[in-house]
Amino acid sequence: MTSVVPYLAASVLMYLALDVSYLLALALVVPATGFLVRTFIVFHDCAHGSLFPSRRANRNVGRVLGLFVLSPFGRWRHDHAVHHASSGDLERRGVGDIITLTVAEYRARGFRGRLAYRLIRNPVVMFGIGPVIAMVVGPRIATRAQRPRMRHSVLGTDAVLFICIGGLCWLIGWADFLLVWAPPAMLAGSVGIWLFYVQHQFEDAYWQGGADWDYADAALRGSSYLKLPKVMQFFTGNIGLHHVHHLNSRIPNYNLQRAHDDHPSFRQVPTLTLRQALGTVRLKLWDEQRGKLVTFAQVRGADPVGVTCAGPAPAGRASRPMP
Repeated sequence: MTSVVPYLAASVLMYLALDVSYLLALALVVPATGFLVRTFIVFHDCAHGSLFPSRRANRNVGRVLGLFVLSPFGRWRHDHAVHHASSGDLERRGVGDIITLTVAEYRARGFRGRLAYRLIRNPVVMFGIGPVIAMVVGPRIATRAQRPRMRHSVLGTDAVLFICIGGLCWLIGWADFLLVWAPPAMLAGSVGIWLFYVQHQFEDAYWQGGADWDYADAALRGSSYLKLPKVMQFFTGNIGLHHVHHLNSRIPNYNLQRAHDDHPSFRQVPTLTLRQALGTVRLKLWDEQRGKLVTFAQVRGADPVGVTCAGPAPAGRASRPMP
């Protein structure tokens, strides 16, 4: 009731405002975006089976909310479970996380490989084009390599989305549909990718390989406590308390703050302010020797055209408050 219903209400108001002024409609983009992000958090909790006591209720609500965030519930639930089981493991990167290379891996690439990685990690690409790939294109693809259940999840969601979007375009016109749907959806996608980024991409993040990897350490040292203003904390469903979530994903979003406050050990987890979190976009590579994420400028010879340079320490170093 505090997510999808307000989002639908904001979307209807945006549509009605089109007859008055598109600038008036654009004024409603921010609240619509906020409630769509919150809808995704509820969808996310359903995927973990934490929103309702009933497994069936979590599955059914998750499938419906998946239509709003354009994600096939079954496949997303599987991929996200892999992320939780492998976050911070250097030997199991690539599912549900931001592509991250070590310094040695980056140096081993040729010019094109380095340039491609730089483009992928560029904030304009990551947060501008990224939502289109992550929301619109990627979730629509079903392959034979996928398990039948995952493939059916994708195809079933695609079919329902085709019917729903086709019906809305027939009802209000495709132009008005895009004017109402696209701005909040793309902005929410950018916010979502940024949240996924800062929750595991900070200077003192945790990355280990193979036998050295530990689930609890990955949760408490490799997941940030992102301290957001209360309004942003509401719209992001407390997901900034990511250390608690990764330690126990069955805690619903509305109990994350209480869990954090009740356990003194959580006071020493990596903590980021909003300003520090925004600065983490400069971090690009995992330096195994230093045991931290670094910028390209901090790595001698990392530039794809061979230019070496030294730079200041990056923003985004997580602080560790003392009890």
